[in-house]
Amino acid sequence: MADTGEFVRDARYITDRITADAPPGGPTGERIGEMVWPVQPGRYRLAAARACPWAHRTVIVRRLLGLEGVISLALAAPTHDERSWTFDLDPGGVDPVLGIHRLQQAYFARVPDYPLGITVPAVVDVPTGAVVTNDFARITLDFSSQWRAHQRPGAPDLYPEAHRDEIDEVSRRVYTEVNNGVYRCGFATSQDAYDAAYERLWTALDWLEERLATRRYLVGDTITEADVRLYPTLVRFDAVYHGHFKCNRQKIAELPVLWAYLRDLFQTPGFGDTTDFVQIKQHYYIVHTGINPTQVVPRGPDLAGFLTPHGRESLGGRPWGDGTPPGPVPSGERVPAGHNPLSGTDAG
Repeated sequence: MADTGEFVRDARYITDRITADAPPGGPTGERIGEMVWPVQPGRYRLAAARACPWAHRTVIVRRLLGLEGVISLALAAPTHDERSWTFDLDPGGVDPVLGIHRLQQAYFARVPDYPLGITVPAVVDVPTGAVVTNDFARITLDFSSQWRAHQRPGAPDLYPEAHRDEIDEVSRRVYTEVNNGVYRCGFATSQDAYDAAYERLWTALDWLEERLATRRYLVGDTITEADVRLYPTLVRFDAVYHGHFKCNRQKIAELPVLWAYLRDLFQTPGFGDTTDFVQIKQHYYIVHTGINPTQVVPRGPDLAGFLTPHGRESLGGRPWGDGTPPGPVPSGERVPAGHNPLSGTDAG
Protein backbone atom coordinates (compact mmCIF):
# COMPACT_ATOMS: atom_id res chain seq x y z
CA MET A 1 0.00 0.00 0.00
CA ALA A 2 1.43 3.37 -1.01
CA ASP A 3 1.62 6.31 1.41
CA THR A 4 -1.10 7.97 -0.65
CA GLY A 5 -3.54 5.18 0.18
CA GLU A 6 -3.27 3.65 -3.29
CA PHE A 7 -3.22 -0.13 -3.58
CA VAL A 8 -0.03 -1.34 -5.30
CA ARG A 9 0.05 -4.99 -6.34
CA ASP A 10 3.24 -6.93 -5.64
CA ALA A 11 4.21 -8.18 -9.09
CA ARG A 12 7.21 -10.25 -8.02
CA TYR A 13 6.71 -13.86 -9.09
CA ILE A 14 8.65 -17.06 -9.71
CA THR A 15 9.06 -16.64 -13.46
CA ASP A 16 10.53 -19.99 -14.48
CA ARG A 17 8.94 -21.39 -17.63
CA ILE A 18 7.94 -24.80 -18.97
CA THR A 19 8.83 -24.98 -22.67
CA ALA A 20 8.61 -27.46 -25.51
CA ASP A 21 12.26 -27.08 -26.48
CA ALA A 22 13.73 -27.56 -23.01
CA PRO A 23 15.82 -30.73 -22.67
CA PRO A 24 14.10 -33.62 -20.87
CA GLY A 25 14.79 -34.20 -17.22
CA GLY A 26 15.43 -31.43 -14.77
CA PRO A 27 15.33 -27.68 -15.38
CA THR A 28 18.17 -25.80 -17.03
CA GLY A 29 19.52 -22.56 -15.64
CA GLU A 30 20.92 -21.66 -12.26
CA ARG A 31 18.73 -18.87 -10.92
CA ILE A 32 15.11 -19.13 -9.83
CA GLY A 33 13.09 -17.05 -12.24
CA GLU A 34 15.39 -17.84 -15.15
CA MET A 35 15.16 -21.63 -15.19
CA VAL A 36 13.47 -23.57 -18.00
CA TRP A 37 11.58 -26.81 -17.37
CA PRO A 38 10.58 -29.41 -19.98
CA VAL A 39 7.05 -30.03 -21.18
CA GLN A 40 6.20 -33.48 -19.82
CA PRO A 41 2.64 -34.83 -19.54
CA GLY A 42 1.74 -35.93 -16.02
CA ARG A 43 4.67 -34.18 -14.37
CA TYR A 44 2.98 -30.95 -13.31
CA ARG A 45 -0.03 -30.05 -11.21
CA LEU A 46 -1.88 -26.75 -11.53
CA ALA A 47 -2.75 -25.40 -8.10
CA ALA A 48 -5.71 -23.07 -8.45
CA ALA A 49 -8.80 -21.83 -6.62
CA ARG A 50 -12.20 -21.27 -8.17
CA ALA A 51 -12.55 -18.12 -6.08
CA CYS A 52 -9.48 -16.37 -7.48
CA PRO A 53 -9.78 -14.49 -10.81
CA TRP A 54 -6.09 -14.85 -11.62
CA ALA A 55 -6.32 -18.62 -11.14
CA HIS A 56 -9.68 -18.85 -12.91
CA ARG A 57 -8.11 -17.84 -16.21
CA THR A 58 -5.67 -20.77 -16.05
CA VAL A 59 -8.52 -23.20 -15.37
CA ILE A 60 -10.43 -21.81 -18.38
CA VAL A 61 -7.45 -22.11 -20.75
CA ARG A 62 -6.58 -25.60 -19.52
CA ARG A 63 -10.15 -26.68 -20.28
CA LEU A 64 -10.44 -24.92 -23.65
CA LEU A 65 -7.21 -26.54 -24.83
CA GLY A 66 -8.07 -29.98 -23.45
CA LEU A 67 -5.04 -30.25 -21.18
CA GLU A 68 -6.91 -31.92 -18.33
CA GLY A 69 -5.28 -35.27 -19.04
CA VAL A 70 -1.71 -33.94 -19.07
CA ILE A 71 -1.74 -31.26 -16.34
CA SER A 72 -3.67 -32.29 -13.23
CA LEU A 73 -5.65 -29.83 -11.13
CA ALA A 74 -5.48 -29.12 -7.40
CA LEU A 75 -8.29 -26.88 -6.14
CA ALA A 76 -7.78 -24.92 -2.94
CA ALA A 77 -10.62 -23.91 -0.66
CA PRO A 78 -12.14 -20.45 -1.16
CA THR A 79 -11.06 -19.11 2.24
CA HIS A 80 -7.63 -18.98 3.80
CA ASP A 81 -5.65 -17.26 6.54
CA GLU A 82 -2.69 -14.91 6.21
CA ARG A 83 -0.29 -17.79 5.63
CA SER A 84 -1.62 -19.71 2.69
CA TRP A 85 -4.31 -21.22 0.54
CA THR A 86 -5.31 -24.63 1.92
CA PHE A 87 -6.76 -27.82 0.46
CA ASP A 88 -9.69 -28.06 2.88
CA LEU A 89 -12.00 -29.32 0.12
CA ASP A 90 -10.06 -32.58 -0.15
CA PRO A 91 -10.51 -35.53 2.23
CA GLY A 92 -8.52 -34.86 5.36
CA GLY A 93 -7.66 -31.40 4.08
CA VAL A 94 -4.73 -32.80 2.06
CA ASP A 95 -4.23 -32.60 -1.69
CA PRO A 96 -4.27 -36.25 -2.84
CA VAL A 97 -1.38 -35.83 -5.30
CA LEU A 98 0.94 -33.37 -3.60
CA GLY A 99 0.23 -34.68 -0.10
CA ILE A 100 0.14 -31.19 1.43
CA HIS A 101 -2.43 -29.20 3.42
CA ARG A 102 -1.10 -25.74 2.63
CA LEU A 103 0.09 -24.50 -0.74
CA GLN A 104 2.77 -22.75 1.29
CA GLN A 105 4.50 -26.13 1.61
CA ALA A 106 5.07 -26.30 -2.17
CA TYR A 107 6.57 -22.80 -2.11
CA PHE A 108 8.84 -23.70 0.79
CA ALA A 109 9.92 -26.84 -1.09
CA ARG A 110 11.26 -24.51 -3.77
CA VAL A 111 12.43 -21.58 -1.61
CA PRO A 112 12.68 -22.24 2.14
CA ASP A 113 10.81 -19.49 4.02
CA TYR A 114 9.61 -18.04 0.70
CA PRO A 115 9.16 -14.35 1.57
CA LEU A 116 6.57 -13.25 -1.00
CA GLY A 117 2.87 -13.94 -1.44
CA ILE A 118 1.68 -17.57 -1.50
CA THR A 119 -0.47 -17.12 -4.60
CA VAL A 120 -2.60 -19.12 -6.98
CA PRO A 121 -2.26 -20.12 -9.71
CA ALA A 122 0.94 -22.02 -9.26
CA VAL A 123 2.34 -24.86 -11.35
CA VAL A 124 3.94 -27.50 -9.11
CA ASP A 125 6.51 -30.14 -10.09
CA VAL A 126 4.91 -33.30 -8.73
CA PRO A 127 8.13 -35.37 -8.27
CA THR A 128 9.72 -32.73 -6.03
CA GLY A 129 6.55 -31.07 -4.73
CA ALA A 130 8.08 -27.67 -5.50
CA VAL A 131 6.52 -24.70 -7.26
CA VAL A 132 7.84 -24.17 -10.78
CA THR A 133 6.10 -20.86 -11.51
CA ASN A 134 3.33 -18.63 -10.21
CA ASP A 135 3.61 -16.12 -13.06
CA PHE A 136 -0.11 -16.15 -13.90
CA ALA A 137 0.20 -14.02 -17.02
CA ARG A 138 2.80 -16.33 -18.55
CA ILE A 139 1.19 -19.62 -17.51
CA THR A 140 -1.77 -19.31 -19.89
CA LEU A 141 0.37 -18.11 -22.79
CA ASP A 142 2.62 -21.12 -22.34
CA PHE A 143 -0.36 -23.47 -22.14
CA SER A 144 -1.28 -22.15 -25.61
CA SER A 145 2.15 -22.05 -27.20
CA GLN A 146 4.35 -24.64 -25.46
CA TRP A 147 1.86 -27.48 -24.89
CA ARG A 148 0.52 -27.65 -28.46
CA ALA A 149 1.60 -31.25 -28.97
CA HIS A 150 -0.61 -32.31 -26.06
CA GLN A 151 -3.70 -30.18 -26.71
CA ARG A 152 -6.95 -31.85 -27.70
CA PRO A 153 -7.87 -32.20 -31.39
CA GLY A 154 -9.76 -29.06 -32.37
CA ALA A 155 -8.26 -26.92 -29.61
CA PRO A 156 -8.67 -23.22 -30.45
CA ASP A 157 -5.69 -20.96 -31.05
CA LEU A 158 -6.08 -18.52 -28.17
CA TYR A 159 -2.91 -16.60 -29.02
CA PRO A 160 -2.78 -16.49 -32.83
CA GLU A 161 0.43 -15.14 -34.29
CA ALA A 162 -1.35 -12.66 -36.56
CA HIS A 163 -3.10 -10.96 -33.62
CA ARG A 164 -0.52 -11.20 -30.84
CA ASP A 165 0.45 -7.53 -30.83
CA GLU A 166 -3.17 -6.45 -30.54
CA ILE A 167 -3.95 -9.13 -27.95
CA ASP A 168 -0.99 -7.95 -25.87
CA GLU A 169 -2.03 -4.30 -26.19
CA VAL A 170 -5.66 -4.94 -25.22
CA SER A 171 -4.63 -7.31 -22.43
CA ARG A 172 -2.29 -4.72 -20.91
CA ARG A 173 -5.10 -2.19 -20.65
CA VAL A 174 -7.54 -4.79 -19.34
CA TYR A 175 -5.03 -5.81 -16.66
CA THR A 176 -4.03 -2.37 -15.43
CA GLU A 177 -7.43 -0.70 -15.64
CA VAL A 178 -9.97 -3.50 -15.06
CA ASN A 179 -8.47 -6.71 -13.60
CA ASN A 180 -6.32 -4.76 -11.16
CA GLY A 181 -8.53 -1.67 -11.30
CA VAL A 182 -11.26 -3.22 -9.16
CA TYR A 183 -8.66 -4.02 -6.50
CA ARG A 184 -7.35 -0.45 -6.58
CA CYS A 185 -10.89 0.68 -5.78
CA GLY A 186 -11.54 -1.94 -3.12
CA PHE A 187 -8.27 -1.63 -1.21
CA ALA A 188 -7.80 2.14 -1.44
CA THR A 189 -7.35 3.66 2.00
CA SER A 190 -7.80 7.32 1.09
CA GLN A 191 -10.61 9.13 -0.68
CA ASP A 192 -8.28 10.59 -3.30
CA ALA A 193 -6.83 7.15 -4.13
CA TYR A 194 -10.29 5.64 -4.37
CA ASP A 195 -11.65 8.47 -6.54
CA ALA A 196 -8.73 8.17 -8.97
CA ALA A 197 -9.07 4.38 -9.15
CA TYR A 198 -12.82 4.62 -9.69
CA GLU A 199 -12.41 7.06 -12.59
CA ARG A 200 -9.77 4.87 -14.25
CA LEU A 201 -11.91 1.75 -13.91
CA TRP A 202 -15.02 3.28 -15.40
CA THR A 203 -13.10 4.96 -18.21
CA ALA A 204 -11.87 1.49 -19.18
CA LEU A 205 -15.29 -0.15 -18.84
CA ASP A 206 -16.80 2.56 -21.05
CA TRP A 207 -14.06 1.89 -23.59
CA LEU A 208 -14.88 -1.83 -23.54
CA GLU A 209 -18.60 -1.12 -23.90
CA GLU A 210 -17.82 0.89 -27.03
CA ARG A 211 -15.26 -1.55 -28.43
CA LEU A 212 -17.52 -4.58 -28.09
CA ALA A 213 -20.57 -2.87 -29.58
CA THR A 214 -19.47 -3.77 -33.11
CA ARG A 215 -17.38 -6.92 -32.56
CA ARG A 216 -18.21 -10.15 -30.80
CA TYR A 217 -14.79 -10.65 -29.23
CA LEU A 218 -12.05 -8.31 -28.08
CA VAL A 219 -9.55 -9.14 -30.85
CA GLY A 220 -10.31 -10.67 -34.24
CA ASP A 221 -13.40 -12.81 -34.73
CA THR A 222 -12.57 -15.66 -32.32
CA ILE A 223 -12.11 -16.17 -28.59
CA THR A 224 -8.57 -15.25 -27.62
CA GLU A 225 -6.41 -14.81 -24.54
CA ALA A 226 -7.76 -11.27 -24.26
CA ASP A 227 -11.31 -12.52 -23.67
CA VAL A 228 -10.08 -15.09 -21.15
CA ARG A 229 -8.35 -12.33 -19.18
CA LEU A 230 -11.37 -10.04 -19.09
CA TYR A 231 -14.01 -12.65 -18.25
CA PRO A 232 -13.02 -13.48 -14.63
CA THR A 233 -13.35 -9.83 -13.61
CA LEU A 234 -16.64 -9.24 -15.42
CA VAL A 235 -18.25 -12.40 -14.05
CA ARG A 236 -17.33 -11.40 -10.46
CA PHE A 237 -18.35 -7.78 -10.87
CA ASP A 238 -22.00 -7.71 -9.83
CA ALA A 239 -21.61 -10.38 -7.16
CA VAL A 240 -18.53 -8.85 -5.51
CA TYR A 241 -16.83 -5.81 -6.97
CA HIS A 242 -19.90 -3.60 -7.35
CA GLY A 243 -20.61 -3.54 -3.60
CA HIS A 244 -17.65 -5.08 -1.78
CA PHE A 245 -15.05 -3.06 -3.72
CA LYS A 246 -17.26 0.03 -4.15
CA CYS A 247 -17.16 -0.13 -7.98
CA ASN A 248 -20.77 0.92 -7.96
CA ARG A 249 -21.48 3.37 -10.76
CA GLN A 250 -23.41 0.61 -12.51
CA LYS A 251 -23.66 -3.15 -12.53
CA ILE A 252 -22.47 -5.07 -15.57
CA ALA A 253 -26.10 -6.15 -15.96
CA GLU A 254 -26.92 -2.46 -16.53
CA LEU A 255 -24.40 -2.07 -19.38
CA PRO A 256 -26.14 -3.56 -22.44
CA VAL A 257 -23.06 -4.44 -24.49
CA LEU A 258 -20.86 -5.81 -21.71
CA TRP A 259 -23.78 -7.71 -20.20
CA ALA A 260 -24.54 -9.39 -23.53
CA TYR A 261 -20.82 -10.11 -24.06
CA LEU A 262 -20.55 -11.61 -20.57
CA ARG A 263 -23.61 -13.82 -21.10
CA ASP A 264 -22.18 -14.95 -24.44
CA LEU A 265 -18.95 -16.10 -22.77
CA PHE A 266 -20.72 -17.55 -19.73
CA GLN A 267 -22.80 -19.76 -22.02
CA THR A 268 -19.66 -20.89 -23.89
CA PRO A 269 -18.09 -24.17 -22.70
CA GLY A 270 -15.04 -23.49 -20.56
CA PHE A 271 -16.28 -20.21 -19.10
CA GLY A 272 -19.56 -20.59 -17.21
CA ASP A 273 -18.94 -24.23 -16.39
CA THR A 274 -15.75 -23.28 -14.50
CA THR A 275 -17.40 -20.43 -12.55
CA ASP A 276 -18.34 -21.02 -8.91
CA PHE A 277 -20.30 -18.07 -7.51
CA VAL A 278 -20.60 -19.59 -4.04
CA GLN A 279 -16.84 -19.90 -3.62
CA ILE A 280 -16.26 -16.48 -5.21
CA LYS A 281 -18.52 -14.76 -2.69
CA GLN A 282 -17.18 -16.77 0.25
CA HIS A 283 -13.62 -15.78 -0.59
CA TYR A 284 -14.08 -12.03 -0.87
CA TYR A 285 -16.62 -11.50 1.91
CA ILE A 286 -14.98 -13.84 4.44
CA VAL A 287 -11.26 -13.30 3.79
CA HIS A 288 -11.31 -9.50 3.42
CA THR A 289 -12.13 -8.71 7.03
CA GLY A 290 -10.68 -5.22 6.69
CA ILE A 291 -13.49 -4.43 4.24
CA ASN A 292 -16.20 -6.76 5.60
CA PRO A 293 -15.44 -7.34 9.31
CA THR A 294 -18.72 -9.20 9.93
CA GLN A 295 -17.82 -11.81 7.26
CA VAL A 296 -21.49 -11.97 6.31
CA VAL A 297 -21.82 -13.32 2.76
CA PRO A 298 -24.65 -11.77 0.69
CA ARG A 299 -27.22 -14.07 -0.86
CA GLY A 300 -27.62 -12.10 -4.09
CA PRO A 301 -27.52 -11.20 -6.84
CA ASP A 302 -30.03 -13.23 -8.84
CA LEU A 303 -27.99 -15.15 -11.43
CA ALA A 304 -30.78 -16.42 -13.65
CA GLY A 305 -30.07 -13.72 -16.21
CA PHE A 306 -26.80 -15.38 -17.17
CA LEU A 307 -28.77 -17.97 -19.13
CA THR A 308 -30.95 -15.53 -21.10
CA PRO A 309 -30.34 -15.09 -24.86
CA HIS A 310 -27.52 -12.64 -25.59
CA GLY A 311 -27.98 -12.02 -29.32
CA ARG A 312 -24.24 -11.63 -29.94
CA GLU A 313 -24.37 -14.10 -32.84
CA SER A 314 -25.63 -11.20 -34.98
CA LEU A 315 -22.14 -9.73 -34.87
CA GLY A 316 -20.71 -12.82 -36.58
CA GLY A 317 -17.52 -14.31 -35.26
CA ARG A 318 -16.42 -17.90 -34.91
CA PRO A 319 -15.90 -18.73 -31.22
CA TRP A 320 -13.48 -21.60 -31.89
CA GLY A 321 -11.96 -20.42 -35.17
CA ASP A 322 -11.11 -23.55 -37.12
CA GLY A 323 -11.41 -25.66 -33.99
CA THR A 324 -14.23 -27.15 -31.93
CA PRO A 325 -15.68 -26.65 -28.44
CA PRO A 326 -14.34 -28.75 -25.57
CA GLY A 327 -16.25 -31.78 -24.41
CA PRO A 328 -17.96 -32.22 -21.03
CA VAL A 329 -16.17 -31.15 -17.87
CA PRO A 330 -14.38 -34.14 -16.29
CA SER A 331 -16.54 -35.53 -13.50
CA GLY A 332 -14.04 -34.72 -10.77
CA GLU A 333 -13.78 -31.09 -11.82
CA ARG A 334 -17.43 -30.08 -12.13
CA VAL A 335 -18.70 -27.03 -10.27
CA PRO A 336 -20.94 -28.30 -7.46
CA ALA A 337 -24.69 -28.24 -8.00
CA GLY A 338 -26.21 -24.96 -6.97
CA HIS A 339 -22.98 -22.99 -7.33
CA ASN A 340 -23.93 -21.42 -10.65
CA PRO A 341 -26.96 -21.38 -12.98
CA LEU A 342 -25.46 -24.09 -15.18
CA SER A 343 -24.99 -26.55 -12.32
CA GLY A 344 -28.55 -26.89 -11.15
CA THR A 345 -30.20 -24.70 -8.57
CA ASP A 346 -29.47 -20.97 -8.93
CA ALA A 347 -26.68 -19.94 -6.57
CA GLY A 348 -28.04 -16.42 -6.12
